Amino acid sequence: MDFLDRVMQDLSLIDLKEIIGSFVILFVTIDIIGAIPVVLSLKDKGQTFHTGKATAFSCVMMMAFLFIGEPMLNFFGVDVSSFAVAGAIVLFVMAVEMIFGVQIFKDDGPEGSATIVPLVFPLFAGAATFTTILTLRADGVAMTNIAIALLINVAMIYLMLRYLNQLERFFGKGGVYILRKFFGVILLAISVKFFTGNIMKIIEMMTSSAE
Repeated sequence: MDFLDRVMQDLSLIDLKEIIGSFVILFVTIDIIGAIPVVLSLKDKGQTFHTGKATAFSCVMMMAFLFIGEPMLNFFGVDVSSFAVAGAIVLFVMAVEMIFGVQIFKDDGPEGSATIVPLVFPLFAGAATFTTILTLRADGVAMTNIAIALLINVAMIYLMLRYLNQLERFFGKGGVYILRKFFGVILLAISVKFFTGNIMKIIEMMTSSAE
C-alpha cells in the first residue's frame, strides 16, 4: 500500500513545464547535435560502436546518478548547491569550447571500445550531465520530471546514433557547425543562471548559520 501511495505521489508531481525545461537543459548539456561530428570522426578512424549498448549504458549511468548522486555527495560532505556552483563553472567552460572552438578538456581516457569510451563516458553520461542532473535537483525540479526528461534524451541519443549518416547529409558540415555555436550560447546562459542561483543559496545558508 505504501508503494502504491508513493507511486501516486510521484505521478502527481509530473509537470509538463518542468519536463520540457529539464529536457532542453539536458539536451544542450549532453550536446547530442554537437556529438555528431565526434561520432563521425570515430567512424572515420575505423572505431566501431554498438548503438543499443551505448544507449543502454548511458541510460543506466544517468538514472543511477539521479537517484544516488545526492547521497554520494552527502557521504563526502558536499551539499548540492556547492556542487551545482562547481558544475556551473564546468558548463561555462564547455560553452566556451563550443562557441570559440578551443579545446580545454583533454581526451586522455584509456583506449578501449568506443561504445563505452568515449561515447557513453564522457560524451553522453559525463561530468557535465551529472552536474546538470544535480543542479536541476538543487533548483527544486521533481525527480520524476528529471527522470522523464532523461528518458527522452536517451531516446534522442539512440536516434542520433541510429541515423547518424542521414543526419550528416541533412545538416551538412556547415549546419552542424552553426548548431554547435547556437547551443554553445544557450549553454553559456544556462551556466550563468545555475551559478548565480546557487551561489545565492550558499550565501543565504552562510548568513543564516552565522546568525
